[in-house]
Amino acid sequence: MLDRVVSPLTTSREPVAPPRRLQRLRRTASLRDLVAETGFTQSQLIQPLFIVEDPAGAGAIPGLPGNARLSPGTASAQFERDLEAGVQQFILFPVPARKHAHDFDPAFICEAIATLRRRAGEDASLWLDTCLCSYSHDGHCCLHDARGEQDLPATLDALAGLALAYAAAGADGIAPSDMNDGRVAALRLALDSAGHDLVPIMSYSAKFASQLYGPFRGAANSAPTHGDRRRYQIDVRARRDALASSQRCAAEGADLLMVKPGMSSLDLIQPIATATGLAVGAYQVSGEYAALALLAREGFADFDLALLESWHALRRGGAAFIITYGARLGRALGLAAR
Repeated sequence: MLDRVVSPLTTSREPVAPPRRLQRLRRTASLRDLVAETGFTQSQLIQPLFIVEDPAGAGAIPGLPGNARLSPGTASAQFERDLEAGVQQFILFPVPARKHAHDFDPAFICEAIATLRRRAGEDASLWLDTCLCSYSHDGHCCLHDARGEQDLPATLDALAGLALAYAAAGADGIAPSDMNDGRVAALRLALDSAGHDLVPIMSYSAKFASQLYGPFRGAANSAPTHGDRRRYQIDVRARRDALASSQRCAAEGADLLMVKPGMSSLDLIQPIATATGLAVGAYQVSGEYAALALLAREGFADFDLALLESWHALRRGGAAFIITYGARLGRALGLAAR
């Protein structure tokens, strides 16, 4: 029943609703769980693995505690531990021993794919980051002609060659991260023509030219030797470009889309999903993960709770899946396997 109070401005009694107590449903953990709007399982987290051709390059990755560059020999052991920890989705980043201007050789990572594929069975999926930056002599995601301009046809051919090699070795999915025009269509055509029509493409459809990739570039040996990537990655101020890029990837045949960096792209996840009708994921990039680790190291945050908070924020923003360097921690943090 509404209380009746005397207004200080009138002598009449007017019905006034009592103040809404929003804290009522925050009072206990069970009440908070009852009305929680986000939830997910470990199967929606994707764990990156960096596999280096040269065993001498293996070792811990600065800024990414719990992650390491793995040699082909140690990758299997880490893969086994991750499977036991409940990880079901992996994305592999190849790190060749030598860089070249063209004629890239993915033999070492293809051997690793085949080895992990045999062990995974139906328990896990292997996605392959598909880009040129770790292979190319200048660390760029595209090839250049004699004038130093982007050679788009040669770039698309090189990307298609890598994708075909990965698929033939047993990759479950291809994840182009280069942001060059037309690459999803080129990869889809190449895969379909070679009989890999059931291999899905998870496109980095809204990848920004960000300052948050530092630890990754060290791990993947992918920093450009000259210039930057602003000619092909999206300007952080360009929301319309991100939407248009995602719509183009969907039209070219992408099966899944992704925003990168994840935490600074929360405004885009749901609009992209609505515009394309596709599931859209988020990449919690190395700089975002390293920032949480730094806060914890300095005593300003609990790392586990901060990591869970960040995942829930991405899910709240509409992310269907999350690439995170902490996917292997999911079970320990209380996530169900499925």
